[in-house]
Amino acid sequence: MTHLICIGASHQTAPLEVRERMAPSSQSLRATLARFGCDGSAEDESFRGLVILSTCNRVEYYASGGEGLMQALKRLLAELYGPDFPPAPETLYTLQDERVASHLFRVAAGLESQVLGEPQILGQVSDAYTLALKMGSVDLMLSRLFQAAIHAGKRVRSETDIASNPASISSLAVNHAAHLVGDLAAAQVLVIGAGEMAELTVQAMRKRGARAITVCNRTLRRAGEMAARWGATAIPFERLPDCLAMADIVITSTSAPHIILSPLQVQQAMAKRPQRPMLILDIAVPRDVDPQVRDLDGVWLMDLDQLNGDLAVGLAARRQAVPHAERILARELDRFLEWMGSLEVVTLIADLGQQAEAIRRRQLQVALRRMPDLTPEQRRQLETFSKALVKKLLHAPTRYLRQNGHGEDTAMIATLVRQLYGLDEPAPQQKRAKVVVP
Repeated sequence: MTHLICIGASHQTAPLEVRERMAPSSQSLRATLARFGCDGSAEDESFRGLVILSTCNRVEYYASGGEGLMQALKRLLAELYGPDFPPAPETLYTLQDERVASHLFRVAAGLESQVLGEPQILGQVSDAYTLALKMGSVDLMLSRLFQAAIHAGKRVRSETDIASNPASISSLAVNHAAHLVGDLAAAQVLVIGAGEMAELTVQAMRKRGARAITVCNRTLRRAGEMAARWGATAIPFERLPDCLAMADIVITSTSAPHIILSPLQVQQAMAKRPQRPMLILDIAVPRDVDPQVRDLDGVWLMDLDQLNGDLAVGLAARRQAVPHAERILARELDRFLEWMGSLEVVTLIADLGQQAEAIRRRQLQVALRRMPDLTPEQRRQLETFSKALVKKLLHAPTRYLRQNGHGEDTAMIATLVRQLYGLDEPAPQQKRAKVVVP
């Protein structure tokens, strides 16, 4: 039987420090997926598939596999993060089978986001699935799970108001900037980073009236491309100190694995602009700005865990859409679970047939050795008879499984049949063939 396991941490369970430690770099993400792929090269046979969803507010490991999958995934996390991780066990959540599917559906629909209904999460779920496909770490179960979750998320967004009145992290950051700084049209805005969150921030700034926007990135080409799309100015990373001294609002959203703004850097910038306060919004994971920066005079520093301001405006319609969204997800979840149950029945029937064929062959060889004088025609007739007998014996149970293997009792029926026929016991001196379900 194939199981689904999810182990993760989100803004609902873990502080930023834990999520920062869990957030994998692009290189380590690809290496882990390749290493634990389902192409037969994984060290642990319990794994059949692995997808890693890493965003600003959550890091989740989705795995599919056999009976030892839970322990296998925990061993993987211990290897990646150390045996003492997490510092507090309650910061991680562990989900299994149906709860995994229900959780991912809610995540894709934006119901588990820090900002209800945020549009970015659906694309992030899709990107995580696409990368796992590319790295060969997706089996049939995980592939169908993520396809179903993405489909459900799209339905929720198109059929409800869950994504009306945008209130993502980027727009929330801009709201804080407008509240604390005032007139955005007169403010000097510096955006550090040229990724998706940085671009969404530039877009939100433009919509709120910001005019003087500068984009700084280690790769000037990417900064230039983004700046061109939004009428901003691009600068290389080497010019960051000069632009920092001019900025009224600084928004950092890089993928750097280390701090890029230290207290000394900010202090030197503030010395060049007395009487002008600076707002720094750090929306990166891991954080871009040293937390001690907030101790400097004239500096406001806010990170992701502090961006929980007043979201009443724009969220009323989203909250009202939640019941409708949950009804859509419930229907889509039922469809996926029905498919999941049918997959187990198909695999069970295949295993049952494989075991019966193995027994038939062994017993036929025993019979033929005891009757060495049989003619080729008699041997052929005996072979035909044994095949017909096995087919007849399997007809009734396989028909029952096909007719009754799609309801709430599917798992119980499958377990009972496997126990009755000893299907989970390895065949003596014989490796079971892998069953590929189309």
